[in-house]
Amino acid sequence: MDAPRQRLCVVTPCFNEAEVIGPFYSELKAVLQSLADLEHQILFIDDGSTDGTLDQLNALAARDPAVRVYALSRNFGHQIALTAGLDAADADAVVMMDSDLQHPPSLIPEMVRLWRQGNDVVSAVRRTTADASPLKSLSSSLFYGLVNRLSDTRIVPGAADFCLLSRRAHAALCQLPERHRFLRGMVSWIGYPRTFVEFTAPPRAAGQSKYTLARMMKLALNATFSFSIVPLRLAAQLGLLAVFLSLVHLVFILIAWFRETLVPGWATIVFLVTFLGGVQLVFIGVLGEYLARIFEEVKQRPLYLLKQSPTDPPRPGSSREPNA
Repeated sequence: MDAPRQRLCVVTPCFNEAEVIGPFYSELKAVLQSLADLEHQILFIDDGSTDGTLDQLNALAARDPAVRVYALSRNFGHQIALTAGLDAADADAVVMMDSDLQHPPSLIPEMVRLWRQGNDVVSAVRRTTADASPLKSLSSSLFYGLVNRLSDTRIVPGAADFCLLSRRAHAALCQLPERHRFLRGMVSWIGYPRTFVEFTAPPRAAGQSKYTLARMMKLALNATFSFSIVPLRLAAQLGLLAVFLSLVHLVFILIAWFRETLVPGWATIVFLVTFLGGVQLVFIGVLGEYLARIFEEVKQRPLYLLKQSPTDPPRPGSSREPNA
């Protein structure tokens, strides 16, 4: 009897991608069908879309048994949507990628080849983005530079969430329960054998990027505070520096007093009060970030809620039909 074919599962989150879902599916499906020795499955995770994305996904699932659609009850964010897909996936290899065609499906065969050579993680590294502005490129460089300087877990610059995971790497990633998720850091943290493939990200085929400045800042905070206690150490070091400078200033005051050259004034007092007050506020803010994350973790709420899964019966009036 022939051995069962290996299965490849593609996990892709979608948020208001109605304009690009069709072209993305067509390109991805053609690539997966070219891998004739692999069974494939496509898991679309709708992250609370407000346009026609979910209807399009349900229509794809109705005609393609390899497509399975999960819909979150609201917009939980890109990292949580990817996590929901990882929880649902069951395959020998799992590929995480975005559905905006900036993660080229044509890279998957090379990722599969490297996986079969014994690599548990194959990460796609974006060297350039065709339509990236200088500000975007600069902010990306600063982001990776800051994270790698503060964290004990190295993040390869340009290695986004587009990667292939072996079965054991996928299982390891699913064991990490933290709520404030930074998946590219978590993929680095698990430590399994890893290799990289480079690519140039094409311009978005349609629509606009969902990573606003606020979302990018949130991701940067998660990356910093989830993988490092350096901010706490920096705050303590800054506090020690403030104490040292205060002692130096005290020596200066004592010398001036003995020489009877001490001139009373408010400028020095204002400087010291504002400096020490600023140090204290920074320290309190850093502590607050860590405490807020502890508060979120101890509540033990689920990471996400589903309003639709492939096992649900179709709702009256819905275009969705049961998957084969």
